Amino acid sequence: MKIALIIENSQAAKAETVHTALKSVVEPLGHTVHHYGMYTPDDKASLTYVMNGLLAGILLNSKAVDFVVTGCGTGMGSMLACNAMPGVFCGLVIDPTDAFLFGQINDGNCLSMPYAKGFGWAAELNLQDCYRKLFEVERGVGYPKERAAIMARNRGILRDLKAASCKDMLSVLKATDPELLKAAIAGERFQQLFFPNCQDDAIAGYLQGVLKG
Repeated sequence: MKIALIIENSQAAKAETVHTALKSVVEPLGHTVHHYGMYTPDDKASLTYVMNGLLAGILLNSKAVDFVVTGCGTGMGSMLACNAMPGVFCGLVIDPTDAFLFGQINDGNCLSMPYAKGFGWAAELNLQDCYRKLFEVERGVGYPKERAAIMARNRGILRDLKAASCKDMLSVLKATDPELLKAAIAGERFQQLFFPNCQDDAIAGYLQGVLKG
């Protein structure tokens, strides 16, 4: 599984802590981490939580990645921005129980975490424990198990409802402020990571045009 990491500008100083915690858990499981930034507070490309959502939508809808890990100060803003995108199902994860229940019940493809609120001593251990509860076990199994079938049905209903209420991702990109979109994909490693992994030629072509414009 390809997992994207996206860090918002106010929390960029913690990027390496989050990146290291994520890699330490998922790489031994055979997954790869694609770090889309930010990398430091001094990066030329600065990502707001709104851009986090837009970038998550691009990555998941193009199938450049299978899962997105993001966040901001409280985790709320990034979660809201991600859930505004078609095909993105983002949960707010604060502790390992949240991570476990999100994986078992909701089986989403994106999580948002708080990297300021409650991010104190041994915060990296909480990150690792959250990632373990999400990625070390089979997701979508249900909890409690006797409600697994209804939970699976509800996930399907939610996917259908979101598909009915959202435009497709290419339409979203075409309707987005070009300057906002260009800023969201301006990260120093975006082109290196995205284009070799993108599986949607229409999205790739449109973004190439935006970058050249």
